[in-house]
Amino acid sequence: MIKSMTGYGKGEANLPSGKLTIEIRTLNGKNADISIKSSLLPKDRELEARQKIADALVRGTIDVYLKFEPAAGASAARINAALVKDYCSQLAAVKAELPSSEKGLSDDLLAAVLRFPDVVAAHTEDAIGPEDWPPVEAALDAALREVNAYREKEGTALERDVTSRVHKILELEDDVESHEAERLEAARAAIVKAAEDASVKLNPDRFEQEMVFYLQKLDINEEKVRLRQHCKYFLETIASDPFPGRKLGFIIQEMGREINTTGSKANNSAIQKSVVIMKDELEKIREQSLNIL
Repeated sequence: MIKSMTGYGKGEANLPSGKLTIEIRTLNGKNADISIKSSLLPKDRELEARQKIADALVRGTIDVYLKFEPAAGASAARINAALVKDYCSQLAAVKAELPSSEKGLSDDLLAAVLRFPDVVAAHTEDAIGPEDWPPVEAALDAALREVNAYREKEGTALERDVTSRVHKILELEDDVESHEAERLEAARAAIVKAAEDASVKLNPDRFEQEMVFYLQKLDINEEKVRLRQHCKYFLETIASDPFPGRKLGFIIQEMGREINTTGSKANNSAIQKSVVIMKDELEKIREQSLNIL
């Protein structure tokens, strides 16, 4: 079963300090391009996390988001008690030295001190500590499993779409073949008529010899055989290779080459019409294959 490179997954970890949510979103990409959109992950575990993500998802543009919701009280601001005492001591000393007429100033020193810079600071303790790694890793694993489940579901739809289009190309190739005799006979008749219109007398032996050379140039039998082989290889690859995306891209190039050559040799409106439809189907296959893992 093939997988799409588009996916989404989420995992959660309930830690003593709060709840951590890990979300992973993936899109198509040539390699495993991993971007962790948070500084919450411990630095000593980031390399391990990246390797785990790369092993599980293989390829794609991978964005990892971490969101932390602190437990009640865990995010309360911290008061620098030593600094408060020092400020209060300094203010008391200043007040004692004031003239008696100014000693009636507010005695609420503590309220004033709490408004001083650096006295009250946000809680900066790390939300995720070394002891929290096991549940965090479990949440990451859960998110990766969800991404892969999503990718498998999308991959099923992708496989159904591209294989149906390959079968359509094979049907169109059968239609091309059905016009083969008509095309060659029309080419022969056109040359004979041109000679008659020009009042040119043709040597029968020489004419047949030249017709053989001419019709060989128009022959598309090799292109038909190779295109069918490429289509067969495409279907075999998508059915058996767990990560066929890159290989399918090369097969599609070869299919396009044979279709284009058929079109250049066609010299028949019905065949040209089939070639145009084949090109359209192949372009849709190409677009879809860019999202196949």
